[in-house]
Amino acid sequence: MKCDVISLENKKIGSVDLDEAVFGAPVRADLMARTVNWQLAKKRFGNHKVKGRSEVAATNAKPMAQKGSGRARQGTSVAPQMRGGGVVFGPHVRDHSHSLQKKVRKLALKSALSSKQAEGKLFVIDAAKMKQAKTSELVKNLSKLGWGTALVIDGTEIDENFALAAQNIVGIDILPTQGANVYDILRRDTLVLTKDAVEKLVERLK
Repeated sequence: MKCDVISLENKKIGSVDLDEAVFGAPVRADLMARTVNWQLAKKRFGNHKVKGRSEVAATNAKPMAQKGSGRARQGTSVAPQMRGGGVVFGPHVRDHSHSLQKKVRKLALKSALSSKQAEGKLFVIDAAKMKQAKTSELVKNLSKLGWGTALVIDGTEIDENFALAAQNIVGIDILPTQGANVYDILRRDTLVLTKDAVEKLVERLK
């Protein structure tokens, strides 16, 4: 399929052929959801922790006499019902990540790219490069293009001036091709690819 190539000044430069196998694949919402859950699970620290009754530092003596106090009998001060006692079934340190097949991840990335293409929210630019790291100039260009929140995917390396200019703009993310992922593509309204990124993504996903 044909797609126009534009510049950062919103001028048409040419066109590029988008591979149907990568940018015209069936959109599988179920696979994208599984992949997003897999990505977010890997990000979780899993270091939440409370002390159980065996970990609370306290004396082993009975907190009160067995009889005569009028209160319920208690055998230890670290029981869950006691103030300062251990927690029952509380969170413990663990790894939240789980495995997901490479084939599923690959299909999900194709689906994410294809969904943006189908919605008309995929744009191809000649290059994501700037002569100077000027945020004000990039803001002007983005206003001409009409992009609200956008993910810009460049080639193997990101232009330093472009990255510096964009780092203070809310809602604009930049990634190299090898960092392209389902979660970041779906969380931004617009997907912007450079010509180099299109070639690298086709090589990676075909």
